[in-house]
Amino acid sequence: MRPYVLGETNWKQVQNTACEVAVLPWGATEAHNYHLPYGTDVYESQAIAEESARIASERGARVVALPALPFGVNTGQLNIPLTINMNPSTQLAVLVDIVESLDVQGIPKLVILNGHGGNDFKQMLRELQGATEVFLCVVNWWTILDGKQFFDEPGDHGGELETSLMMHLHPDLVFLDQAGDGRTNPFRVKALKEGWAWAPREWRRATVDTGVGDPTRASAEKGARFFAAVTEKIAGFLVELSAASADRIYEGE
Repeated sequence: MRPYVLGETNWKQVQNTACEVAVLPWGATEAHNYHLPYGTDVYESQAIAEESARIASERGARVVALPALPFGVNTGQLNIPLTINMNPSTQLAVLVDIVESLDVQGIPKLVILNGHGGNDFKQMLRELQGATEVFLCVVNWWTILDGKQFFDEPGDHGGELETSLMMHLHPDLVFLDQAGDGRTNPFRVKALKEGWAWAPREWRRATVDTGVGDPTRASAEKGARFFAAVTEKIAGFLVELSAASADRIYEGE
């Protein structure tokens, strides 16, 4: 039993342990090229949350990793069989219930550990923050470090980064010999292609094999190095956040 993992701990442990920070991993259920499982975002986010909580707990932080939410915003992939979409409005409703639970119980801080690019929690937190005493924040784990320090070409979805991470975490679920090359079909419109205008991508038209990025240079060793570095970084944040008073979160207070 790991007391910092809510799904494994019990009431005897919980009732005698004050919690300062709850970490909520939030993934998605979607195709990741031909070689990675539909649950890739969930496996990654849960593992990163739990390892970060372990490191932080060993350094005195009062933190717990909640069970991962497995469904994310996938409106652009609905024509890919068994991709499960959760609309942003539904995510907000779920988040409201979770925050209300923590608020009633006196747990002062919530970190959403996001593992899916289609999820965007910023506006939800802006709406929620005025209605709760819980301090709310979000971390997109794949943006914390410069992926090019660990990978030849990290990729965006099912590429070298995610494939390496899954080879480290769940090698039994990775079938690299079946992988497509992760080629994409970019927008024809210049502003959309350059990225200063934005539109959601229709995944089956924008990608060849549902992947974005070449996974062929992936390795478990690269994944292990990245996993260690990103969880160390998140753990440091959790330690600092746990020690901070929610009503004195700004310098000068």
